[in-house]
Amino acid sequence: MPVLVSFLAHVSSGPAPRGRTACTMKTRFVSEPVTTSDEWIDSGALSRGEPALPRRFGWHDESLLVAEVRRTWRSTTTDRGDTYLARHWFEIALEDGRVAVVYFDRKARGGQARWWLYTIAEGDAVPERESPSSLPPRKEPQ
Repeated sequence: MPVLVSFLAHVSSGPAPRGRTACTMKTRFVSEPVTTSDEWIDSGALSRGEPALPRRFGWHDESLLVAEVRRTWRSTTTDRGDTYLARHWFEIALEDGRVAVVYFDRKARGGQARWWLYTIAEGDAVPERESPSSLPPRKEPQ
């Protein structure tokens, strides 16, 4: 759960820490598969062995249009002493002002969903983008 804790800290409400703006956002845990469009934000990601982030996601009756990629990270899993890349995570700002965390599941088998909506934050303001140097260092899961 470190990913969720880090994300919740990023969009917390209350007095704004130095370098951030105050906002009131409610983060909702979703963990549901989403459909994807055939239009990609960074098709060059495929040449780097990463998934290309779709421009649009379908979730229930909604169309979630990506406005900006705020940050990305990866999570791993260990099996019999070997470490494998399990998921590619994306924190994205949506065109409608919400902030979502989606991930691409590399372990999905045939017929299973590969893209998932993990959380979605709604509120009266979207926190301003922070530079990577202002974010706390991230430790990869062991």
